[in-house]
Amino acid sequence: MTVSFVSSRPNDDSALILPVHKSAPLDNVLTGLAEADASALKRAAEASRFDGDLGSIVDIFVAAGEGSRRIVLVGAGNGSDAQGYQKAGGAVAAKLLSSGEKAITIDVGSTIADDNAGSLMAFGALQRAWNLEIYRTKMPEKSKRTVETVTVVADEAEAAGWERFQAVYAGIALARELVTEPPNVIHPQGFVERCRPLEKLGISIEVLDRDEMAELGMGALLGVAQGSVREPKLLVMRWDGTGGAQEKPVAFVGKGVTFDTGGISLKPGPGMEDMKFDMGGAAAVAGTMRALAGRKAKAHVVGVCGLVENMPGSNAQRPSDIVTTMSGQTVEVLNTDAEGRLVLCDAMHWVQERYRPDVVVDLATLTGAMIIALGNEHGGCFSNDDGLAEELLAAGQSSGDKLWRMPLGKAYDKLIDSPIADIKNVGPREAGSITAAQFLQRFVQDGVKWAHLDIAGMVWMKSASNLWAKGATGYGVRLLDQFIADNYEA
Repeated sequence: MTVSFVSSRPNDDSALILPVHKSAPLDNVLTGLAEADASALKRAAEASRFDGDLGSIVDIFVAAGEGSRRIVLVGAGNGSDAQGYQKAGGAVAAKLLSSGEKAITIDVGSTIADDNAGSLMAFGALQRAWNLEIYRTKMPEKSKRTVETVTVVADEAEAAGWERFQAVYAGIALARELVTEPPNVIHPQGFVERCRPLEKLGISIEVLDRDEMAELGMGALLGVAQGSVREPKLLVMRWDGTGGAQEKPVAFVGKGVTFDTGGISLKPGPGMEDMKFDMGGAAAVAGTMRALAGRKAKAHVVGVCGLVENMPGSNAQRPSDIVTTMSGQTVEVLNTDAEGRLVLCDAMHWVQERYRPDVVVDLATLTGAMIIALGNEHGGCFSNDDGLAEELLAAGQSSGDKLWRMPLGKAYDKLIDSPIADIKNVGPREAGSITAAQFLQRFVQDGVKWAHLDIAGMVWMKSASNLWAKGATGYGVRLLDQFIADNYEA
């Protein structure tokens, strides 16, 4: 779908979308409609007990020239946050995408004070409309997408601000694409190639291969990869929109296990097909870099993705192997399915050695225990710095990619002490997400503010919402973009 802006409501046959705040008088919204059409819409709203609940919809058809026009009331809830308008726009998209309508017009009118309400609704509609159907060769006619354009009635100031929404959407779309593509397409090299076009936006890209990582001593990351015929990669993307004014970048590090069988500690067969999303952290980092560069963010950011495939095989890492990390610390690998932390620890150490950042944020679909703790409503946030944690939680709240802070502590740290190496890669069953974070904290250098975001329950959904169909969500892109905008741009 394409989005455009006009200064006044077009008199055509496009579906007309009118957002309504909860319990707001309908008369305020129906201004400009023919009296008969307004009356019919009010009767329809009363009959369906429509009162503006977020995402609720009432629609009717009215005469328009020789044809008809659909008019849609969509509930915007209390209208107190940006997510409400996004979800309202997404609800409309979900209803109309395959309805036969080719164009929709969003008119928030004068009753909604938010200067970006129309743009937010269009932003939500784009998110809900995203799909990957390139592998489908057959589709019922009524399932085919018909909506091609979204027109927003808004002033020039709002139209001028659309570029940011468009850029963030492009980042979300890239993250979803990477997560959704099958693992025979998005393996480490495939992930790298899918990110190559970002160079055209001004992002510099560097890729380390197996030999280069071996020379650097990345034994933990390479240990995960050694059972696969797919070569591991360390993908480095750097965006500097400050012209060198910000010497040290903010560092984002993403877990990129492009498929996770569990290795020798093999996962159960049922549900293993979902393990293509185990690179959701890396996808979020790539999507964020796309968003920042797309909107020319005045910030200096480096994104690092540790890309491996975790497979069983004659050369696969074994439970009880000991590996030496780039930092020099040794790890007793008790469970080869606790592989994400092994990938991250070397990637985190590398970026600290290379760029000396003051702030490092890693993202990973790291533990099933995180899903048990927080379900699919929040990502977990672990941090060694209260200020950084608060900044991330605030960005999550305003962007819609919500976080919940989890604890760290020396008592938990003892649970991953190894009797034969410096660390073991798993602790007991209890506090599994916390001990994973404690593992990563051992690779944070003195003075570095660090946060670990365990997003295991957020990158892939088994049910649709107002902002995504079943599958990839693109979680993390809105969050990190907002975090940068709030704290690192002038």
